[in-house]
Parts: sequence; structure tokens; C-alpha cells
Amino acid sequence: MFIKSVEVSNKVGLHARPATFFIQKANEFKSTIWVEKDGRRVNAKSLLGVLSLGIAQDTSINIIADGADEELAVNSLVELVEEGLNG
Repeated sequence: MFIKSVEVSNKVGLHARPATFFIQKANEFKSTIWVEKDGRRVNAKSLLGVLSLGIAQDTSINIIADGADEELAVNSLVELVEEGLNG
């Protein structure tokens, strides 16, 4: 299991279009991936799950992966979030 924290800095947070980019990237990996906010953990490959967290700008989240490519998956998703989730 590999975990990293990242702050969502884009203006709309992790909603609609940015969440779609995030989920598309998560689905590129074999590992099971979760997003965690305030103790709630959801499947990072599920649009409904990610949207249900209500991740706004300046929110800190944990990205957690477990599997063969867990480190690459987490690092790639953290990089996407840090770049502003522009796809």
C-alpha cells in the first residue's frame, strides 16, 4: 500500500470535468486506488464516489493505492492534481 497527501488547488476543486480527468488517469492503473477526505474513502475509479466527497479548492486529500503499480499510480495522480487537473 502506498499513500500520499496532496492539496487540490484548482478553482473548482475535484468536480465534474476535473474529476473525469482524475478518474480516467486512475483507470490507467491495475492497482486498487482510493481517494480519502476527512476519514471518508472512496474508489478513485468511480465518478460518483469521487464527486460524493465534495472536494473543493484548497482541500487536502490522500491518494491511496494497493497493487502491482501502486507507487506509479499514486505519484501520477498526485502530479495530475498538482498540475490543476487539466487533463
